[in-house]
Amino acid sequence: MERVSAGAGAPEPLLQASNLTLRFGGVTALDGVSFDVHPGELFAVIGPNGAGKTSIFNCINGVYRPQQGSIRLEGTELIGKRPPAVAALGVARTFQNLGLFVNMNVVDNLMLGRHVRMRTGFLAGSLWLGKAKREEVANRHRCEEIIELLELEAYREQMVGSLPYGVQKRIELGRALAMEPRLLLLDEPVAGMNLEETEDMARYIIEIREELALPMILVEHDMHLVMDLADRVMVLDFGREVATGAPDDVQRDPAVIEAYLGQAS
Repeated sequence: MERVSAGAGAPEPLLQASNLTLRFGGVTALDGVSFDVHPGELFAVIGPNGAGKTSIFNCINGVYRPQQGSIRLEGTELIGKRPPAVAALGVARTFQNLGLFVNMNVVDNLMLGRHVRMRTGFLAGSLWLGKAKREEVANRHRCEEIIELLELEAYREQMVGSLPYGVQKRIELGRALAMEPRLLLLDEPVAGMNLEETEDMARYIIEIREELALPMILVEHDMHLVMDLADRVMVLDFGREVATGAPDDVQRDPAVIEAYLGQAS
């Protein structure tokens, strides 16, 4: 199995996952999977349904605890930490099935992403005085910057549940960005979108990379999107790593073709 090396002089990986093995009873969801993600990189994980892609995300953000392996974020072990602790360390995630609060407006949904940045207590926040007031103003200012970045100005005061699906996917992305993460996990960000919405989302992802230099792990079934945006791609099949490398190299790999089409060409 060929791997692409970061090369001499390259920065240390931001995230290092080694020998991840995850089992549910007699089913092996991940079988010794290893990979790393470098600063500023968009690393994509692809594979057929049931390959183990979402299981990797669930291991990174603490939903699942693998039986074997290690996941280190800048040297800090993530395995064994609960999701709130992983979020506090700087890992944010979007979800394929939206987890927005539909009876709240756009600004309030984005503010929920700021909870990991808030330091004042409930009582001080209720009184809205002094430090609590300054913190609230600063957090709302950050949310307004995200609204501008994702072109959500027209929807900022509207209830999320009344908005089109494509706009809701943008809000989901915005809430993750509101956490000011060190690593962003994108779980099928264009699932269910039409072509125009997909192109818009691709543009926002590119802008986030350019403006924030934010490293990302992308799980996605849209191969055109993956091959256009990713720096490197890892292919999974039945929980095992098939290939990892540059998009062009991965597309030509016979093992990848077999995993997707059932036969090598």
